[in-house]
Amino acid sequence: MIDETVEQIEEMQTHSSSVVAVKAAEALETLTQRDYPTVDEYLRALERNSSALRRANPSHASLYTTQRRIVREVTEADPGDIETAKDLTRKAVDAVVEDVETAKEEAAARAADLIADHDVLFTHEYSTTVLDAIDVALSDGASFEVYVTESRPRYIGRKAARKLADRDGVDVTLIVDSAAGHYLSEADRVLVGMDCIVDETLYNRVGTYPIAATAADVGVPVTVIGAAAKFADGAFAFENDFRSPTEVMREPAEGFDIANPAYDATPTRLLDSVVTDEGIIEY
Repeated sequence: MIDETVEQIEEMQTHSSSVVAVKAAEALETLTQRDYPTVDEYLRALERNSSALRRANPSHASLYTTQRRIVREVTEADPGDIETAKDLTRKAVDAVVEDVETAKEEAAARAADLIADHDVLFTHEYSTTVLDAIDVALSDGASFEVYVTESRPRYIGRKAARKLADRDGVDVTLIVDSAAGHYLSEADRVLVGMDCIVDETLYNRVGTYPIAATAADVGVPVTVIGAAAKFADGAFAFENDFRSPTEVMREPAEGFDIANPAYDATPTRLLDSVVTDEGIIEY
């Protein structure tokens, strides 16, 4: 089961990091259905499988932080028997899953307070937390115009555009990524999600950096929305994911290379604010 989940996580290239974190946490709970001769054997299996899950997507800080939390809570409790260790694992997994979902809701609610009625918003790729924030603002009676980038090469921005188009009170325009500079000056605020923040760098879907840089140049505030678990400690080392060239061009590349990074690095100095379930950080 763990091996299957590792393979699935490796293939979950367009899913949000919160979805990946929940899937990985639930996979650890399957260890409680197996037999182990000693507590030490169980704890070693827990650490070994958690490590495999973390390695399945080394770009997701929330995967790293939630996995480390589960292992830490079980091992630091120093369980005296296997059943106690398994019970601690179940409780830790349940708490992580609940906190991941709650964190998204709380971050979205905080971010909604920054959005004014009739704002022109600009967003990139597909962030469920950004969509949730817009939904909260809509439920309070606001209405918006939203520019959405296609987010090539997988065009996941199209999914965001379709979702937003289903909402009453939202006027959606889907634009090609290269047109961001043309439309950003019309926006009141940029809203993007985050894969993670390490030190003073935001890692998010590729294309975020040029949008943030252009927004800073034309004076449009950039707000990042996500769970506090996506802030990584010093033990986490972000690793970019370089995707298949066939996502960019199906025919063979003859005489040239194709680069297809999944994420780029945006200095936090280009941001106006980062909104999490724990509060708002202003830059």
